[in-house]
Amino acid sequence: PAADWPMYNRDLAGTRYSPLSQINTGNVAKLKQAWSYAMRPGGKGPAAGAFSEVTPIVVHGVMYLPAGDRVLALDPDTGKEIWRYELKTGLACARGVAYWPGDRHTAPRIFFTSLHELMALEARTGRPAAGFGKDGEITLKVPFAEVPTIYKDIIILGANVYGPGEVNLHPQDEVAKGIPGDSRAYDARTGKKLWEFHTIPRPGEVGNDTWGDDSWKGRGGTNVWSMTMTVDEERGIVYMPVGGPAANYWGGDRPGNNLFSNTLVAVDANTGKLKWYFQTVHHELWDFDLPPEAALIDIEHDGKKIPAVVQMGKSGYMFILDRVTGKPVFGVEERPVPKGDVPTEWYSPTQPFPVKPPPLSRVSFSREDMVTADDTTPQHAKACEDLWNSVGGFYNAGPYTPWLFRPEGAPLKISLVFPGATGGANWGGTASDLKMGYVFVNTQNQGSVGWIAKNPRYTPETADIQLPYDRGVAPGFNGQFGSFTALAKDANGQALGNWPCQKPPWESLVAVNANTGDIAWSVPLGITEALP
Repeated sequence: PAADWPMYNRDLAGTRYSPLSQINTGNVAKLKQAWSYAMRPGGKGPAAGAFSEVTPIVVHGVMYLPAGDRVLALDPDTGKEIWRYELKTGLACARGVAYWPGDRHTAPRIFFTSLHELMALEARTGRPAAGFGKDGEITLKVPFAEVPTIYKDIIILGANVYGPGEVNLHPQDEVAKGIPGDSRAYDARTGKKLWEFHTIPRPGEVGNDTWGDDSWKGRGGTNVWSMTMTVDEERGIVYMPVGGPAANYWGGDRPGNNLFSNTLVAVDANTGKLKWYFQTVHHELWDFDLPPEAALIDIEHDGKKIPAVVQMGKSGYMFILDRVTGKPVFGVEERPVPKGDVPTEWYSPTQPFPVKPPPLSRVSFSREDMVTADDTTPQHAKACEDLWNSVGGFYNAGPYTPWLFRPEGAPLKISLVFPGATGGANWGGTASDLKMGYVFVNTQNQGSVGWIAKNPRYTPETADIQLPYDRGVAPGFNGQFGSFTALAKDANGQALGNWPCQKPPWESLVAVNANTGDIAWSVPLGITEALP
């Protein structure tokens, strides 16, 4: 059993921890390739990027994984194909599949999503599972493109829906303002829908009053788009990391804190009934949502054993909560944050800051944090200096720096926000060593630049697909999500790529002692070969 990896995170607690010890720090450098499998036979099929985020599962010595328009079962010792299932249309989820062990009357099944479909295959043969929906398939009104969570005989799904002004990760999906991002559960035997949780509360439900001006109506986003969810098996609690509302950078049409956006929500896994919630960001304006799923770990604190849940997010902060009550273990303080100047915008005067641990990624910036010639190269440091001077400097007021408003034709007023668009921590999430009580996470120290301006494409007639205000970036910055970087060149003038303009480390691997809330250690993650 120790050799199996039976679900995306290895277990429902989301530990991502293997007890195997044969491969270790002493011999990992000596590993050699045992076999390979062509994910694109003959170079045909979906683009290679469709496979770059796959985490295979291994159950009873069989490996299962998606491969573009196929789902595969392989022998993990040899790479030999045991069976394959080819989709008639569309692609399988590009991240993974889920295994259900079955029961006395039903054989084990492999579940996966294909955006608008939830599909079931017989684990032994790869044939569509009889008795599940129609020919092993049910249609999802609201799309989901991640990995199903399996708890007992229940399949739990989030949603992939986006609204105007947000990036649509799935262009073939016709999603628009008004499709709710509710989480849903289905029967693993039949596909029958069991429950649905309203991630944007309806009238009479907890949190509806946090959407001013009836802005809960016709609202997209606010969905669980993490790879999967975590479950406390003993207590039957599922933990849903709910993302931000539409749109990411302007919320003038949704005054209030906007529950359950940017919130860890605990519900009864059998019924979907709310147990507790904890909002990590009030009134989202930075795209600081919660792509990483939560992690469950028991800790020792003040002489007591506490069942904890750890939630990391793109904000760079880690929240350690009692997973039964939702109360912070080390305390959380509501602290004042800077207010922006965008017309019609509603700003939360405070944001929640964990007392422990400290930020795990860069959350602020000052002029003294610019790279120097000793950090990178003289040429790159000068390029960063030139970038700064070309716009008269950037605005950063610490954590939750607002995007400044730029009236049409006005001089540049550019915000520099940390963490940037890719977040302090993204969907890669955490891993936990239950014996040590340590939680490990990759963090990024990248910044984003930009401002908010009136959207010239907005009219009352296009309100369903356009915003009156949206984020802009200056010419020369790379696209909608402008980054705080400058071009680096070698001694011959050859371009080496855009390197960040803040001092390194630019990424880190961090270990947090969940028993104390302290950072146990932090090391730079990755190498830039071209650096001296």
